[in-house]
Amino acid sequence: MRPKVGIIGNSYLVNDEYPAHAGGTMNSEAIAEVSGCMPLLIPSDPRFVTVDELLESFDGFLLTGGRPNVHPNEYGEAATEAHGAFDRARDAITLPLIRACVERGQPFFGICRGFQEVNVAMGGSLYPEIRDLPGRMNHRMPPDGTLEEKFALRHVVTLEEGGCFQKLLGGTEVMTNTLHGQGIKQPGQRIVVEGHAPDGTPEAIYVKDAPGFTLSVQWHPEYQAGLDPVSRPLFEAFGTAVREWATAHGTLRATPPAKRSA
Repeated sequence: MRPKVGIIGNSYLVNDEYPAHAGGTMNSEAIAEVSGCMPLLIPSDPRFVTVDELLESFDGFLLTGGRPNVHPNEYGEAATEAHGAFDRARDAITLPLIRACVERGQPFFGICRGFQEVNVAMGGSLYPEIRDLPGRMNHRMPPDGTLEEKFALRHVVTLEEGGCFQKLLGGTEVMTNTLHGQGIKQPGQRIVVEGHAPDGTPEAIYVKDAPGFTLSVQWHPEYQAGLDPVSRPLFEAFGTAVREWATAHGTLRATPPAKRSA
């Protein structure tokens, strides 16, 4: 049996009217094919699941990207038009889930909004719109073009020498895509920033002294994760951490041998 990874879902309207919980196929592909785990979509709404249930049902969590942003009330600021859309139901699940995982040592991997959720969960804050800041580049997804063009590598991320990201990825500079509007303003308690874009935007973080895997990135490594030399090591390391958790907590069981025919 493969260990189970809960993929945080997003609220979505099919045809602008039918409520659904959505998750990108590329997230499931990365978890199944690179991390070697079973991907399962979580309806991220406290009406349907509790944090305690999730902690006991999964071995690790993928905190995905998403169009809605973390509500600024979560870091003590008032909402403005620049903050965009919100998903308060997801906030209610992911923020306490992150804090519980940090305490338990249960692995999670944060991507884009998930990266921002980790920072907010640990007491940090966010800028509502990076491109409006002096000297910052536009990190948003290009509005036009093919999927390949939107997820194309667009800038360098410089990693701290000797840090965990540099050791995992094998160098101090990596090329990444960029598809986000918000970014870290004030790092949360115990948040260590190990990677920056050329304009100084934080791009790679982890939680200091956490007993489990807490790596999170601002870019989208799930796109063609099996082929990209930066994405693949991240998902492989996450898969290793999830298997170690599952083994240590007895959630993995061997498939029984097939019975012989008479």
